[in-house]
Amino acid sequence: MTSGTKTIKRRRKTQRPHAMWGLLRRSSSSGFSPSSTAEEVTAGIDGSGLVALITGASSGIGAETCRILVMRGVYVVMGVRNLSAGARVRDEILKQVPSAKIEILNLDLSSMSSVRRFAENFKALNLPLNILINNAGVCFVPFKLSEDGIELHFATNHVGHFLLTDLLIEKMKVTAIESGKEGRVVMVASVSYSFSYRGGIRFDKTNDESGYNRFLAYGQSKLANILHSNLLSSHLKEQDAKVIVNSLHPGAVATNILHHWCPLYGAIRAIGKYFVKGVEQGAATVCYVALHPQVAGVTGEYFSDCNITELKSHALDMDLAKRLWDFSLSLIR
Repeated sequence: MTSGTKTIKRRRKTQRPHAMWGLLRRSSSSGFSPSSTAEEVTAGIDGSGLVALITGASSGIGAETCRILVMRGVYVVMGVRNLSAGARVRDEILKQVPSAKIEILNLDLSSMSSVRRFAENFKALNLPLNILINNAGVCFVPFKLSEDGIELHFATNHVGHFLLTDLLIEKMKVTAIESGKEGRVVMVASVSYSFSYRGGIRFDKTNDESGYNRFLAYGQSKLANILHSNLLSSHLKEQDAKVIVNSLHPGAVATNILHHWCPLYGAIRAIGKYFVKGVEQGAATVCYVALHPQVAGVTGEYFSDCNITELKSHALDMDLAKRLWDFSLSLIR
């Protein structure tokens, strides 16, 4: 993404001990595979001079993304709901990279007032903004409305990020012009977008408990991430803005986001680590889309395992995306 970038070569070593991971090092257009780690896909990249904002940065994929970006010289601002957990992540990173530049700001994406305060606090830092990684999320939670009266998956995973991006996109456009470096918005979605409600988005019943299904509600919010990404990309291209927007599936990752799913979650996670990605692999596509020079100029795409992946037709429906955009605007005004 920046000068000083070297040709990327995959390392032979992987942090996954299970033999099955060796089978996943298949060839691909990017040169990376499901078993590639975030450290591997960013090897040789110089992120000095870049500023990245990462939501959900106090655990899981978000924390690992922070660690890797800082390792590559990026100035990172962590958006976290739990400040003490964020501080622990920051302290661990500083032990590994004493020269790291990290800021922590409070952010509850389910609360639109919190998102607005966060954006103002970020602007008060007087930093540029090159990379926005919309990573935070909730998964498979029982029905609940946010303080704004919005179903929790939809509020946290989509509407909060929609508002945050809306509040900061002008800063990104200005940064891109002043720095001469392409801005990047990264939407962490999920293959679960395939499993949404009939019609994709329940516009008239988004906040109704009747007919609520926690799995479909999660899928709906991830579909919304992708539709938002696609239409925002289109808008920025029309404006000739030097900011690209892409969405991605990080893979099935053993993190605590699934703790609402099952009372046996702890045991499932312990066993599942041999069959799904760890955060080292889970953060790979996030870091690849955020930093890698192969992604320069690529916008409006959906990535999985560090490669562009075809979306199902309902996620490419621009009429649905426009309706969602207008609906989202009505929720934040």
